[in-house]
Order: sequence, then C-alpha cells, then structure tokens
Amino acid sequence: MSSQEAILAKLPEAFDKARASGDLLFFPSSVHTHTEHDVEFQIRLCPALQNKPRLPTPDFSEDAPTAKEQEKKRHDPFAPPYVPNLYLGEVRDEAEGNEYVILFNKYSVVPHHILMVTKDFQSQTSPLMPPDLVQAYLFLVAAKKAGRKFFAFYNCGDLSGASQPHKHLQLIPIEDDGPPVEKLARAAKIEHEERPFALSQLPYANHVRRLPSSLASASPATLEPALAHAFLALLDLAISTVRHDGTYPPGPPSYNVVLTLEHVHVVPRRREAHTLARTGEALSVNALGFAGMLLVKSARELEAVREEGVGNILRGVGLESVHEVQVDEHKAADENL
Repeated sequence: MSSQEAILAKLPEAFDKARASGDLLFFPSSVHTHTEHDVEFQIRLCPALQNKPRLPTPDFSEDAPTAKEQEKKRHDPFAPPYVPNLYLGEVRDEAEGNEYVILFNKYSVVPHHILMVTKDFQSQTSPLMPPDLVQAYLFLVAAKKAGRKFFAFYNCGDLSGASQPHKHLQLIPIEDDGPPVEKLARAAKIEHEERPFALSQLPYANHVRRLPSSLASASPATLEPALAHAFLALLDLAISTVRHDGTYPPGPPSYNVVLTLEHVHVVPRRREAHTLARTGEALSVNALGFAGMLLVKSARELEAVREEGVGNILRGVGLESVHEVQVDEHKAADENL
C-alpha cells in the first residue's frame, strides 16, 4: 500500500512518463473567465477534445442490466491489469479495510488529474461511504502539506455526468484558492456552522456544509464521523429537493458532490446535459460545472455558453431551490419534538 503523500510526490515525474509513453493523452486548453451570480466561472476551451473517443453513457435505468453485467460486456478501464504508466499506487482505509486504486485520468485536460477507484467493483450509483470520504479528504490534506491545492468531486447516477459505471472519485489540482464556487461558500455568513446552508446567489438547488476548521489536522478516526455526518445531512436535503419536484424523472436520484478542505457541496441533478440555445448542441455537465468550471470544445460553444449564461445552463441540468421550504420543515419538525 502507498500513502497519499507518496502518491502526490510522484505525480510530476509519473505524469511526464505516462504522457511520453502515449498511455496518457493530454489535451491543451485555455481558460476563459465569465462572472455572474458573484462567481467568476472558469470556462475551459479545449478544441482537441473533439477528437477524444466517445464513451457510452452507463445505463442506470431500472430495467437495465446490473452494473456488473454491463462491465462484462465492455472493458472496465478501472479493473486489473492496470496500465503501468497510469497506475500510481493503492491506499487502504485502516478502519473499514476498503481499498482504492489510484490512476491517472487517461484523457487529461488538467495535468495531474487522478482517480480514486474502488478496488472491488462498486456502482457509480452508490452514495459515498465514510471510507470514500476519508481517503479523498486525506489526499486534500496531503496536498496542502506539500504546498499544493486539490479538490475532489463525485458524479453519482445517470444524470450526473458520470462516464464509467465503476465507482470512482476524481481529484484535480487547482492554482487558485479553491474552485470558483468555493470562494462563494467561504464568504457565506452562517449562524450555525454545524448546519447545512444554501448559496442563495446561485439559481439552482445547492446544499453546502462547512467543515470544522480543525478537521485538516484531525486523525482518520475523527475525520470519519465528521465527514459522514456532513455528507448524509446534505444527501438527505438533495433527496428532499428531488421529492419536491413532481416532474423529476423516475429512478434513483442523481447528484454531484464537490469536496474541499473547508466544505462539502451536494447538488441534485435532473438532466445530464443542457441543449445550448444558439447551437442546438448538447453540453454535458458533471460536478466540475457546479464547482464553477465548465468545459467546451469550440470557440462557437464558448460564445454560446457566455450568451446563454452559466447560471441558466446549470439551472437547466439542476433543480429549483426549495431551501426556504426545507428550513420551514426543519423548524416545524424541531417544534414537534
């Protein structure tokens, strides 16, 4: 087994080696900022992605074959034997025994983009478990100690932008002090830090929980209950938001998760992609979009996104906020205790 620190330390050399071998494909890009709703969104333009092989979207519908059966019909890139130049090591949750394989993202737009994959097959429709959260958070802590900044994200369900049915979290480095939406969360004034809150400036349902400031220096035994409690509270709210939407598609709810050292964000989803008004083309959105980072493949698509507005696009694939209703329901439940 490896440690988070050891894996992060080898990233620069390993990335260059994987790229030189051709096992990792790096797509150059340029970042364009677009400010609205008090967020300086980053729109990354990457024309080379037009040549990326298209992967079939996993079928998570009720009558679909099980995720394991789907994997039997097509190659699982997250199962052994691993491509040596993409394999970075393995980490193990000592409390629960869960093991994870750490791989480079084969199709990288951002250098050092890595995946934390369950060693045994689990479905991407399953919620994050306490060991998943702890091991991902330990990567963020290790990065901070090494003078770097990373955040983690998870796409859950068929409407979330997930591209593989094998459960995996993704970790990506960032030059700024957190992804764009994190700056909004950090500036939020809240009365009770132990309670979830919503970023009311954003035009879609979002649920955020601030983590204790001491958590980055806490032991794994302390991390697990803190992270699990925060995530489950947000997941309950996301499911509640879905239940308030009478037109939500049938099947298990889909949602995106963004994890930073300071916050957990959960955003319920109702669509995987948004049809751009100007071009009529579908723009796929995953958790990165709700972190404030969109990906486009052409200058035409970039202008279409700017014209339509990032907020409108995210609202199109998200849900209407019912946060005030949920607050009233929570108060009523407290009064009945």
